[in-house]
Amino acid sequence: MPQIILGPGLEKLDGSLQKATYAFLAKLSKSDQTAGLHIEPINNSADNRARTGRVDISNRAVLFKLQGSNQDASYVFIGTYPHDEAIEIAQKSRLKMNPRNNIAELIPVDEAESAAAPKPTIPAPAVVQPSVSKSAQKSLREREYTVDDLTDLGIAPEFAENALDIADPDELLEYTSNAPATWQANALLDVFTGESLTEIRKKYQISDTEPEGETEDDRMLAALRHPAAQMEFAFIEDDDALRAAIENPNFAAWRIFLHPEQRVFTTRDFNGPARITGGAGTGKTVVLLHRTRALHRKNPQARIVLTTYNRTLADSLKTQLQLLDSSIPIASQLGEPGVYIAGIDSIAYQLLASAGDLGGSDGKPGPVADVLGPRTSRVLDRTRDDEWRYAAEENGGDLPAELRTTSFLEAEYATIVLPERITTEQQYLKVRRPGRGVSLNRQRRKEVWGIIAAYRAASAAAATTDYEERAAIAARHLEDRGPIADHVLVDEAQDLSPARFQLLRALVAPGQNDLFIAEDGHQRIYGQKFVLGHFGIKIVGRSSRLTLNYRTTEQNLRYALGILSGAEFADLNGEADTTANYRSARSGPHPKAEPVKSLAEQYDRVATYVQDWLDKDIDPESIGLLVPTKNEGQQLVRALGDRGVSASYVDRDTSGKRSTPQVMTMHRAKGMEFAKVILVGASASNLPRHYIIDALPDGDREDALQRERSLLYVAATRARDELVVVWAGEPSELLPTGAAGSS
Repeated sequence: MPQIILGPGLEKLDGSLQKATYAFLAKLSKSDQTAGLHIEPINNSADNRARTGRVDISNRAVLFKLQGSNQDASYVFIGTYPHDEAIEIAQKSRLKMNPRNNIAELIPVDEAESAAAPKPTIPAPAVVQPSVSKSAQKSLREREYTVDDLTDLGIAPEFAENALDIADPDELLEYTSNAPATWQANALLDVFTGESLTEIRKKYQISDTEPEGETEDDRMLAALRHPAAQMEFAFIEDDDALRAAIENPNFAAWRIFLHPEQRVFTTRDFNGPARITGGAGTGKTVVLLHRTRALHRKNPQARIVLTTYNRTLADSLKTQLQLLDSSIPIASQLGEPGVYIAGIDSIAYQLLASAGDLGGSDGKPGPVADVLGPRTSRVLDRTRDDEWRYAAEENGGDLPAELRTTSFLEAEYATIVLPERITTEQQYLKVRRPGRGVSLNRQRRKEVWGIIAAYRAASAAAATTDYEERAAIAARHLEDRGPIADHVLVDEAQDLSPARFQLLRALVAPGQNDLFIAEDGHQRIYGQKFVLGHFGIKIVGRSSRLTLNYRTTEQNLRYALGILSGAEFADLNGEADTTANYRSARSGPHPKAEPVKSLAEQYDRVATYVQDWLDKDIDPESIGLLVPTKNEGQQLVRALGDRGVSASYVDRDTSGKRSTPQVMTMHRAKGMEFAKVILVGASASNLPRHYIIDALPDGDREDALQRERSLLYVAATRARDELVVVWAGEPSELLPTGAAGSS
């Protein structure tokens, strides 16, 4: 059976040709002798392997046939075009190995190299005349790079020469959009943003080693499997993968065309917990999904857990994994072979629900008592949301008001009391409190413990627990039962608490490929700072960072990074989390800042933008309207309705109506993306939420402000293409400097 290899041009496939193209390639994958395919060589072609095949009466697929030493041929598909255009492209294209590094590339050829007269449809690299940049950046030539430095990597000489004098990042980004190959564009941007040539060689696995193979076609097939080549070429394994790639071209890039720095983490073995970090949109989730598939293929009987911090994101992971590979079995229960996907709190609940008696036996206290002290072992009902407030009001004594806030008490309980399994006042008086911004003397600790004890007593009387307690009890339960997974992969780990990490650690035995964690300290919008090593998860030496943004444009990314400017962030290893070298390979319009004078004018402005996009046939569900609070979101939906624009509000556990713009809080938007995004209500009175911050102790306020900054950063990075920021009155202090004056 022929091997189908998808190449450049897939994302440009006209929607009306998707089904016909899939049908053609599906038939071709069975046999290239199937009637009606009409696979034909091209006269006067630059590459004698060029072919076209009949997709329908008017359109033909452009292919390259590689016979190799196998019985069946391989076909590289580079697009479907009208008949004459397909012939022209096939005549003027060549599949070749880069002479410096043997990476497979698809290139147009000069007319002098071909007998065909028409000008090639696939564009040659554009020659950009360098302009005098107003940017503070220096050009590569000013930084003493030469053409030889770039061509030694394998970058085409003319493409390298014309890049040396470009100093403006926007101009360089536009220039790289016409690179001879995707890997060349990315490598050039890496050089420009400061990565060393040695680092780039390692990242793209560049060497002068020749591909192995008996024939030239065998060597070309090996070159097509090079990690850098697979940014543009993907070997399709079955009909489901082919259909998904053809019929969902918007998702094709993240599903099958991986950057080498992503691909290496999908299959690499680690002797212990490992981690990837990276800014919003750098493909951490993509790596998790591909790594999950690789682990399953390596051992189909493996018990794999894929989890994150809430149900909504877990559902998204399940959907994306099934899009990636529908053949992967989704386990219905923890401990079964396959991939079990759920939020971490759901995992805790399932463990406790199936555990039986948690009260202990034979004189042993059991998991509940070990974590919470003596009480009923019934733990499945949830403690009411206002229990901390009641406990503080009745037992706060002489504590200052800021030490009686629910936020402070929840943080103290989650980061110190539960993970340390403190059940008595004496234990609490002695325990160290690393990472807590507020110091407590002995008397203050006694008073805080009085509130904690009252909270626990009320919960015990009602036979309830909160999410943190369930995670801690489930972790303790697994210490008796033993691990029930072979591999655990975690997304958005920066928003998990210590007790939840203890549960993750208990799910899987220490060993090869046990825990794989994806996190970004800049996106921490819940919880407190802590260090994983304190809870038995050592990742030193097994951590790497992704820097290339795939979601948004360079312009949107710079705006979002401006929100983070001036603040210091730490990762789960306790180290500084930097945004150095973060970049996007996409360009687009600059974000628009829209100050207005009143709330009514704000609604008018938003309605105008949304209606304009709808009039241009933008998919309504690709429009995201993000607000600070639920109340503001519901008001926005009503206000837009009054202005003749239909929109739907998306709550924490619900989806919005189909075919309408989606309104949601910035918190709810975590993990999502939209083509068009409006941040609605980014005013000084809304962001940051000072009514929350000011109620906290002084030592906790800076961290709370940082979470507000991260929330706005998360919201801004939901935009793929266009970002608009609207506010009434004074702009938020968290917006990038100069935002109020731009438009």
